[in-house]
Amino acid sequence: MKSRKLLFLLIIGVVVALYFIFDLGRYFSLDVLKEQQAAIAAWREANPWLAPAYFFVLYVAVTALSLPGAALMTLAGGAIFGLWWGTLIVSFASSIGATLAFLVARFFLRDWVTARFGKRLEAIDAGIRREGAFYLFTLRLVPVFPFFLINLLSGLTAMKTRSFYWVSQLGMLAGTVVYVNAGTQLAKIDSLSGIVSPGLLFSFALLGIFPLLAKKIVEIVHKNKVFAPWTKPRRFDRNLVVIGGGSAGLVTAYIAAAVKAKVTLIEKHQMGGDCLNTGCVPSKALIRSAKFLSHVGRARELGCRSASADFSFAEVMERVQRVVQTVAPHDSVERYTGLGVEVIEGTAKLVTPWEVEVTRNSGASERLTTRGVVIAAGARPFVPPIPGIEEVGYLTSDTVWDLRELPQRLVVLGGGPIGAELTQTFARLGAKVVQVEMAPRIMIREDPEVSAMVTQRFRAEGIDVLVNHKAKQFLVEDGEKILIAEHEGRDVRIPFDAVLVAVGRIANLQGYGLEELGIPATRTVETNEYLQTNYPNIYAAGDVAGPYQFTHTAAHQAWYAAVNALFDPFKKFKADYSVIPWATFVEPEVARVGLNEQEAREKNIPYEVSRYDIDDLDRAIADSEAHGFIKVLTVPGKDKILGVTIVGEHAGDLLAEYVLAMKHGIGLNKILGTIHIYPTLAEANKYVAGVWKKAHAPQRLLAWVERFHAWRRG
Repeated sequence: MKSRKLLFLLIIGVVVALYFIFDLGRYFSLDVLKEQQAAIAAWREANPWLAPAYFFVLYVAVTALSLPGAALMTLAGGAIFGLWWGTLIVSFASSIGATLAFLVARFFLRDWVTARFGKRLEAIDAGIRREGAFYLFTLRLVPVFPFFLINLLSGLTAMKTRSFYWVSQLGMLAGTVVYVNAGTQLAKIDSLSGIVSPGLLFSFALLGIFPLLAKKIVEIVHKNKVFAPWTKPRRFDRNLVVIGGGSAGLVTAYIAAAVKAKVTLIEKHQMGGDCLNTGCVPSKALIRSAKFLSHVGRARELGCRSASADFSFAEVMERVQRVVQTVAPHDSVERYTGLGVEVIEGTAKLVTPWEVEVTRNSGASERLTTRGVVIAAGARPFVPPIPGIEEVGYLTSDTVWDLRELPQRLVVLGGGPIGAELTQTFARLGAKVVQVEMAPRIMIREDPEVSAMVTQRFRAEGIDVLVNHKAKQFLVEDGEKILIAEHEGRDVRIPFDAVLVAVGRIANLQGYGLEELGIPATRTVETNEYLQTNYPNIYAAGDVAGPYQFTHTAAHQAWYAAVNALFDPFKKFKADYSVIPWATFVEPEVARVGLNEQEAREKNIPYEVSRYDIDDLDRAIADSEAHGFIKVLTVPGKDKILGVTIVGEHAGDLLAEYVLAMKHGIGLNKILGTIHIYPTLAEANKYVAGVWKKAHAPQRLLAWVERFHAWRRG
């Protein structure tokens, strides 16, 4: 393949070189065409079939090789063959030639561009797959960019060859007719600028409106089609109804109320959703208590002869509930009512695209009409159908907070963020914990050294981490609960008192009308880049929509859902997922934004690594937390940040500087030039920037500077 590419490239290079060496371009000038017009016409009369064939082949060759002269040849087509035959010949020749240029660019450059710009090209390809034909059609109608450039750049994308051809054929037709027609009036044309006049360019610009109108018409047709089975109310009681009072729903309702829209929020269970009641808040409260106990155990490390803590697991869990109750007013019915949101505690069901049936917890029901709906129904723990799991009973991240007696032997299924956090926490509270993960390592989305560092810490704290173990069956034998896990082809028996299932979460997709309305939903509610479902006035945000299941991304999506639902069709925004941070609150804490090394390799994105080990940091040493690292991926040769991984104390807090930097295009040079307080953990961010700077020091310039200083010393 490589030798064939080189051969083709050599042939093309020779042909192009000959074109310029022999100055063949002189024949593609308006003066030569006008001078030879009579002779060409006579030749055409003498060769009525050969003339168009020669002209066709020549036009295809010029276009395929991206040589200058296509515009002049289009004029010649009109001058030689007249309007109708000229248009026919030029239209097909230009489209075939453009497609050949497209294929040449794809053959020679697509693989190289994909390897070098993989991630950025993915986003472009996604857009091309969605609306590439529309944008190509627009570019063909409006000659803002040279056509040869459009041909070559399109070949580097995922656009299908067939689509490129027919869109080019159709899109260039109007321009072809104009130029061929101008060619029929060749005697009256003094220069090419006479063709590309302000009036003509304005006409082309007007042509560009047509695809925009066509797109709008398509949208209207789609709306009418999807809404056809339903009767739209003449007026609406509300601007927006939000289904679900978790992070996404609360922020959506807050924004709607802030811009003075009439909004109703419906929550069937608990305000605040998973984050407040069973997720972020209670888990971090429990982690804090467990971390304190771990520090008590490190008394000698901190210069104390001994320390002990007398605690009750039940009292620790009661403290967790007190923390939840303290935070709860932030998400309460009273607070949101005070903000101008109508809050209904009950169940909601979509009955039409504009109507939601609500059954209040009191039993009363009513039907609400609304211009827009935002689905923010959240997610729940996924429980795999392992034989025997129902018989032994199980805990999830939803139900574990009901415990008041510590399980002496706890099995945790899952090595992701939730499983890892609760594994370490329960071990520190005194349980004998076995973590079972079917993948080769825990925290599989992180780089291998991150997983290794966390695993080492877990095992040092007495946790039995079993990777490559697949849960097969649960049994009860002689009153004892046993998990049978498969490892390397053999069964491993793991006795336990309680099992905590933490293998992921699934979106809540049933019970509120998706099926009845025909809203597509497989793993999540399917939405477009504006968070719209197949009904343009119904949106989804948060865990129910994906692709991330974080509280902060739910709130992030909520802004787009609220603004788009309230202001479309006047204005709407595409959801931006370019900089998404997250953290796993184990010890050592792990935080990340952007790419890590394994993702960069999978996507063939070139990168450089700058790493600073926190065991060298003064504040970390003083705190006896001298462990972990900061790893920054940058564009080769540049300080532009592609991604950051931090492992260590307060990693999630340290990451914020990089989130800001990536969002606003700040590179490592500016982080290095920013004052950081001494002694703080945040200094590590400056030091890793220094690592990058040292690796990119201008060695040649420094050699000259060294000579300069030697000269000054005499």
